[in-house]
Amino acid sequence: MSPTRKDRIGAAFGAATAGYEDHAGVQKVVARTVADLAGLLKVPDSARILEIGCGTGLLTREIGLRWPGAELVATDLSAEMVGQAAKGAMIAGTFLPMDGEFPWFEGPHFDLILSSLAFQWFDDLASAVARLARLLRPGGSLIFSTMAERSFAAWRVAHAACGVVAGVPDYPSLADVQAMLAGQADAFAFDEDYALECGSAKGLIAHLKGIGAVVPVEGRSPLSPGDLRRVMAAFDAGGARDGYHVVFGRVTRVS
Repeated sequence: MSPTRKDRIGAAFGAATAGYEDHAGVQKVVARTVADLAGLLKVPDSARILEIGCGTGLLTREIGLRWPGAELVATDLSAEMVGQAAKGAMIAGTFLPMDGEFPWFEGPHFDLILSSLAFQWFDDLASAVARLARLLRPGGSLIFSTMAERSFAAWRVAHAACGVVAGVPDYPSLADVQAMLAGQADAFAFDEDYALECGSAKGLIAHLKGIGAVVPVEGRSPLSPGDLRRVMAAFDAGGARDGYHVVFGRVTRVS
């Protein structure tokens, strides 16, 4: 049986585990922001917390600093990433390789569900958010960050200038996420932009490889070497700067 897209995503991140944090500057800032947002809530130190897409533990460590007595379940598609997160977690917990889009839990169980820059890998974001929200206890909150539409805009422009289409997914806009959350009784979303000073197309590609974000949208084939060289030249000629556009969301279960 050939591997699914989720299998390829997990394998790509697993292969990037050892050097991931050397390339994850924006990811560190975003993870801290998710934790800061959660810190504004009245979360008991003994809370039950579920983390989706723990990676190497950037957000996991923030959880440990804020709620050292929490009952934590940290999960990720990649078993290698989960193992790395467990090594430096700064908090006792259960660490599981799991697809966060389809959690292994049922019913209201968690006081807090946190995720940083993992939801963009889901196939159906709206269904996944609704599914995770059902795991919250009354008064519990889901707080997440996910990639949004302006991410890697300059890289997309360079592709378009060369008559080809980038393998980067079409991420949702802030309005899309707000509309998705509109059916929740208590929810909001906002966005932020983060510059990525990659220096060149080679630097951008090294960044993406370094964090394991190398699995293209389903159905898009890799560029030929010649097309890739033309895209890289167009990107460099355009200034060799790009960025992340990130949406942060919060859903609180009222009853």
